[in-house]
Amino acid sequence: MILSLKILILIVLLATNIENNFPADCQVLFIFLHDKNSIVQLQKRIILYALITGFVLMIAKFAAYFITNSNFILTDAAESIVNVVASIFAFFSIWFSARPRDINHPYGHGKVEFFSIFLEGALIMVAGIIILIKSVYNLFYPHEVQQLLTGAIIIGITGLINGLLGFYMVKQGKKMLSITIEGDGRHLITDAVTSAGLVIGLVLIYFTKILMLDSILSIAIGLFIVYTAYKLVRKSVAGLMDEADFSMVDEILKILNENRKEEWIDIHNLRAQRYGNELHIDCHMTLPNYFDLTRVHQEVSKADEFVNQFAHIKTEFFIHADPCIPECCYYCRMPNCPIRSHEKTEDYVWDMERVAQNNKHFATEPSPVLHALSS
Repeated sequence: MILSLKILILIVLLATNIENNFPADCQVLFIFLHDKNSIVQLQKRIILYALITGFVLMIAKFAAYFITNSNFILTDAAESIVNVVASIFAFFSIWFSARPRDINHPYGHGKVEFFSIFLEGALIMVAGIIILIKSVYNLFYPHEVQQLLTGAIIIGITGLINGLLGFYMVKQGKKMLSITIEGDGRHLITDAVTSAGLVIGLVLIYFTKILMLDSILSIAIGLFIVYTAYKLVRKSVAGLMDEADFSMVDEILKILNENRKEEWIDIHNLRAQRYGNELHIDCHMTLPNYFDLTRVHQEVSKADEFVNQFAHIKTEFFIHADPCIPECCYYCRMPNCPIRSHEKTEDYVWDMERVAQNNKHFATEPSPVLHALSS
């Protein structure tokens, strides 16, 4: 219990970004963990927070289960095993994803983070199914529970610790664009919400003396755990299948629109893939056909520089330059063009529906796929 309180103090200080006035026996742990030499090192240390905390809280929760003999508490204890195993694999995935590109992995190793999320989701789902099976069994064959208030106090403390650590990890995961840390943090927040429900349920069972509530509430928590697992698995599969991240692409398009040069006639056939904390984009850019190769290279490089200057993610651009044709004149912004054959009559905003298609803007047709996603 004393160790749990020390971890709680450490996490409160971390979550509130207070780096001074640590208790003496927490300072050594903070100095060891809070090394900011690089993003990768910080990611490893955050996962180490989760691993150490998860192991201590797992022991506390199983102690609460053996004290109370409550299936309701067992649901939380079983999920703690998942927390520890997931943190171990997350530590490995962050180390592996930081390895430099090689001939076998030309885009780097960032996608291993999606495997980490998939494993975590799969383990949570297995734990949830086991909880459901045991809870349904005890619904028909109930057993006595005891010392519920003691169990409620232990679960309440562990839930508070998990909640604070979860918010800290989500905040840092978004900042570092690490889906592993953010996903682990959201799992801990879910665990904290579950613990809050457990405390309320245990107090309710204690005062009503209705033992069946132990199994009924366990079934409800088990279903919630399975649903949470499904969302994690769904997110990991989407990443592995290169499902489009519209929010990320919209941010890139906003930067390009705000910094758009007159020479950039249009952008089309844009595709994006995320590899860990890096984004890879390839697209076609239409430029005036009388530009020489040096000028084309300059314009392409400007687009790359603008995106990497203002985007919240490191972006690698591969831009294929297309020459303009007479049909482009209707929306070309180029002043004093020596080959203009039509006056400018249109002004297109670069949005996802327009830039995703493999056509210059004058030939763009509405995309049924994008309309389906937005409806």
